[in-house]
Amino acid sequence: MFGIVFFGTEQHDTVVEFYTDRVGAEVRVEQADCTILDFDGFRFGFCDRPDTDDCGILTFVYDSKAAVDEMHDALADVARDDPHENDTYGIYQFFADDPDGRAAEFQVFLD
Repeated sequence: MFGIVFFGTEQHDTVVEFYTDRVGAEVRVEQADCTILDFDGFRFGFCDRPDTDDCGILTFVYDSKAAVDEMHDALADVARDDPHENDTYGIYQFFADDPDGRAAEFQVFLD
């Protein structure tokens, strides 16, 4: 079983291109006005809407600090911060903004 999180967006194509071209997600399903993406089993979708849902955080989990650092290098122009350890949650992480201004987090668990 799995789930999908959907967001409305006023810039459907731009947002989908960000997550496919820059983050590495794959298009799973194209619907009339929605695109469902998949990133290693994490499914999320964007639907063309007159208003943008820019709340929430999309978190992408990697298997190493080096992979998080590589994503930071790839997204340096939209990164909110540098990769760092977060002792509260036992993770190594950074945040970036997608084209809608929605938070995207890139992390690895340190356990």
